[in-house]
Amino acid sequence: MLGCLILLAVLFVGIAVLGLAIKGLFWLFVVGVILFLVTGVVSWLRRRL
Repeated sequence: MLGCLILLAVLFVGIAVLGLAIKGLFWLFVVGVILFLVTGVVSWLRRRL
């Protein structure tokens, strides 16, 4: 499960970087950052429980 969350986090960082690289896709950056943060929170909560 942790490996899946790490894979998702890396994928979301890639989406965020792609959104910054292509100026017209700023929304892609925003979505990537939000999804990265959500993945981090889910991972943190699963470790605590």
